Amino acid sequence: MKISKHLIFLNLSVFLISTSGIFGRLITLSPEITIFYRCLIASLLLYAFIKYKKLSFKLIEPTHWKYIALGGVLMAVHWVSYFYALTLSSIAIAMITLHSFPAMTSILEPIILKTPFKVYHLLLALLVIIGICIILPSTDTSDIIVIATFCGLLSALSYALRNIWTRKIMMHYNASVIMYFHLIIMTVLLSPFLFIQDSSALEVDWKYILALAIFTTVIGHTLLVNALRHFSAVSVGLISSVIPLYGILWGLVFLNEVPNLNTILGGSLIMASFIIESYSSQRELKLNNVQKN
Repeated sequence: MKISKHLIFLNLSVFLISTSGIFGRLITLSPEITIFYRCLIASLLLYAFIKYKKLSFKLIEPTHWKYIALGGVLMAVHWVSYFYALTLSSIAIAMITLHSFPAMTSILEPIILKTPFKVYHLLLALLVIIGICIILPSTDTSDIIVIATFCGLLSALSYALRNIWTRKIMMHYNASVIMYFHLIIMTVLLSPFLFIQDSSALEVDWKYILALAIFTTVIGHTLLVNALRHFSAVSVGLISSVIPLYGILWGLVFLNEVPNLNTILGGSLIMASFIIESYSSQRELKLNNVQKN
């Protein structure tokens, strides 16, 4: 019963996180203004949660600020570029290109963290590249789908870099505290856009932004972080691979967005790389545990 309960919470977190696509499509504000309010609301709620749990905000080492600061900047690029992809195209293209981040991580992590490189990761990266080529309708940079795909890939790249960079200090802090610091940094970074972009649509969009902050960001991500206490990161990653599927279903039901054949075929290759990498990591983790015991 205990495992079943945690599995339900994990699936609920994945379901809630998938709502970012539909909210991103419904909100008419610019991505910068949207993410600013998302971060502002989420940071206030997360602060209350951290105080309730009596977690510490204190940094163990002053030098950790550089990891937190850069992580916040990369997170801002990740969210803003992802919402630009949603604004320019469909939920399917935005979410599928975003989920190329595991392949990017597998290539970049050995370079940045000096960890062993695995040759089969090149094959996974090739699989992602083929998938992206199938999705792209052309190479014309004036094509809106091409621009949206590049935005989705930029979101994936910044997310991969943020995860790699944050890993250097993650073991020293609660994940909610790291996320809170990132939210504060993003709020500060994006605040100038309030003075240079139109935010009049907030009168209509506020309910979507509030739902995005509460359900997607605070509840969804908090449940996902909590799941890491009961499941391996790889198991969480495998279950999270259904996020694009949920997102596409949201778009199909509420926006009548039906992905074309190229998106389905290319997306299948990208998601295959995601699942293969997660499964391979799971096997490696089990093998290491057996060797230690």
